[in-house]
Amino acid sequence: MLKVGLTGGIGAGKSEVSRLLVRCGAVLIDADRIAREVVAPGTPGLAAVVDAFGEDVLTADGSLDRPRLGSIVFADPEKLAVLNSIVHPLVGARSRALESAAPEDAVVVHDVPLLTENGLAALYDLVIVVDADTDTQLDRLVRLRGMTEEDARARMAAQATREQRRKIADIVIDNDVPLPELERRVQDVWAELTRRARQSTE
Repeated sequence: MLKVGLTGGIGAGKSEVSRLLVRCGAVLIDADRIAREVVAPGTPGLAAVVDAFGEDVLTADGSLDRPRLGSIVFADPEKLAVLNSIVHPLVGARSRALESAAPEDAVVVHDVPLLTENGLAALYDLVIVVDADTDTQLDRLVRLRGMTEEDARARMAAQATREQRRKIADIVIDNDVPLPELERRVQDVWAELTRRARQSTE
């Protein structure tokens, strides 16, 4: 098994790369998706969040009010640390369970947005960084996601810099290109990943 960490700045195109890798045959473990699953209604994770932050963080239907919780924790580092202490172990346990269920010769791609920021590179056999020019990121966030330029710049500024991400990368996929060229680049990377996965089982 080859364990790959995949990361990239907001708007760099990481989700598109993960989709293309799955199409090639990768097993995808999406940290964001798991983080939502572990605090779904009826889970011990959601109960722990309510214990820590009160019923005000629930919507009328009993699910987590993410914007409300976000407004509480992102303004207070101590409260953010409390939330992370609840969610991160649950995400880690679920990720490990999914990984252990993958075939022995699989290329397992962990899609981790804050891989650089949280110093997680050592958990993986190699790290892929999807990179794009700052102007490209900004254009995608404003044009495709409907953010204001101010919001987009704030979100970008809150993340690691391009240089910090590239520093931990074993492979960089430059994504200032049209989709057909990105597909070709991902296929080249896939060939390298499968070669390394074969070596790891020999």
